[in-house]
Amino acid sequence: MKIGVFTTLLSNLPLEEALKYFTSLGIEAVEIGCGGYPGNAHADPDVLLGDDKALDAFKGLIKDYGVMISALSCHGNPVHPNKEIAKSFDETIRKTILLAEKLDIHQINTFSGCPGDSENAKYPNWVTCPWPDDFLTILDWQWNEVLIPYWKDMVAFAKSHGVNKIAFEMHPGFCVYNTDTMLRIRDAVGPELGANFDPSHLIWQGMDPVASIRALGDAIFHFHAKDTKLDKYNIARTGVLDTKPYSDEIHRSWIFRSVGYGNDETYWKDMVSNLRLVGYDHVLSIEHEDSLMSQNEGLSKAVEMLRRCVITEDPAAMWWA
Repeated sequence: MKIGVFTTLLSNLPLEEALKYFTSLGIEAVEIGCGGYPGNAHADPDVLLGDDKALDAFKGLIKDYGVMISALSCHGNPVHPNKEIAKSFDETIRKTILLAEKLDIHQINTFSGCPGDSENAKYPNWVTCPWPDDFLTILDWQWNEVLIPYWKDMVAFAKSHGVNKIAFEMHPGFCVYNTDTMLRIRDAVGPELGANFDPSHLIWQGMDPVASIRALGDAIFHFHAKDTKLDKYNIARTGVLDTKPYSDEIHRSWIFRSVGYGNDETYWKDMVSNLRLVGYDHVLSIEHEDSLMSQNEGLSKAVEMLRRCVITEDPAAMWWA
């Protein structure tokens, strides 16, 4: 496994400056945003697909700094009920796939998306309960009429351009947000769909990331190293479904933290060990969204922690057995 970073952390810096800083910390891999919610500060498909010199310069920087690209990311909602919004996200995903083909990368990361409740909806409708029965009617329409057909078409497009892994970040607010929904979309569409496994979004839902890792197995395509701190006092008062602003840290039921500041080292070592048990040997991509720490401190402390947790060498023969 390699320690990587989602470069959107330093979208305020040119790619070369960001790479210089990242590699100074010993980071070996980068996940690069190509549009959608992560933005495209470090890789704009419109530029790189239309300008061979710009593409060569981009490739040269990656090579010069000795890092690998773990994935291109374009998180968005391509099934948004607002057709213009959906079209914009859809185009971003397709352009990211075309850029991945140019870079000989076979994986992109995104969200599953979430439709509305009907063709006439204005906003996404995230269903979280089975009753009243209206909600199951909505859920059936979302999956069978919108989500599954959309991703079957997108997978066919991706495969025709050499991309055989589309990794969904399991995120509340979207149709794929937990283990069961990830397996459901994969079963319905195909093995080209998998998880960009981010434990931070599972922790606040009350899930155990290790249980999810074991259930998903080889459906894990990528991993976000991000932690969540649960506030037991606020949870005792209001539960985990919290819509307070992320900036209102002291009143929230949970907040995102850098690795090790939500859960201890043993917790993270157990997660890494279970990733190895199910055959994952790719990148632990740090996504720094800790509002209590600076960019530098949050990232450097996450790297320091992961160095003690990551497993880099092949296992030895069981000489004792």
